[in-house]
Amino acid sequence: MTILAKTVPQPLRGEWWEEPVTLPPAGGAPQLWLVRAAEFKEVATARAGVLDAAETARAEAFRRAGDRDTYVAVHVALRMLLSRYLDTEPQDIPLVRLDCPSCGGPHGRPAVKGQPVHFSLSHSAGLGLLGFAATPVGVDVEEVPRPGTVEEIAAMLHPRETAELAGYEDVDRPHAFARAWARKEAYLKGLGTGLARGLSTDYLGTAQVPGADLPGWRIGDADVGDHHAAAVAVRH
Repeated sequence: MTILAKTVPQPLRGEWWEEPVTLPPAGGAPQLWLVRAAEFKEVATARAGVLDAAETARAEAFRRAGDRDTYVAVHVALRMLLSRYLDTEPQDIPLVRLDCPSCGGPHGRPAVKGQPVHFSLSHSAGLGLLGFAATPVGVDVEEVPRPGTVEEIAAMLHPRETAELAGYEDVDRPHAFARAWARKEAYLKGLGTGLARGLSTDYLGTAQVPGADLPGWRIGDADVGDHHAAAVAVRH
């Protein structure tokens, strides 16, 4: 495994949807974009018509308005960015799910049917992260949890990660947990298995720099502010 340098995602500002973008070459670092739902709400609401029927239904299923706004903002941004990468209209992009590597079911990585671009998206507490690459990629963003939440679910991680968390001061433990969780989710999204693989299977570490042995993958953190942790995983 190769460690990617910590990156600062490019925020979606101004007339970004009118600017050309180019997919990074195979082996290059993924392109990361940051979506702040509150700042993007006006644009997302005006362009919500680019979403397909499945996305619209999912958005309407959210009970909390904030969660719904975040989902719409991230998915509108995804389609508008894909339209720049693929030079096509955002509403005409056919999004599909690849087969799951674990069970073969149609719930693997999201993809654009028949296109070489690989992407991943994640959102948490008003913040969204999008990643694009020429090879399979996964991204994840997590709000730093409360100490009680860490105590409840830390045992679900790899045994080494659980042991590491026990060694942190109380004030630092939630941030360390969020780092490990974001790295793990990014990697599992890149694989296409999601949480079906199990959070305890792979070790990615809780320290400031990822520590793992995942052949064929590059793992890195993304700087998205003090209240969230984010990570990206891309296949060589």
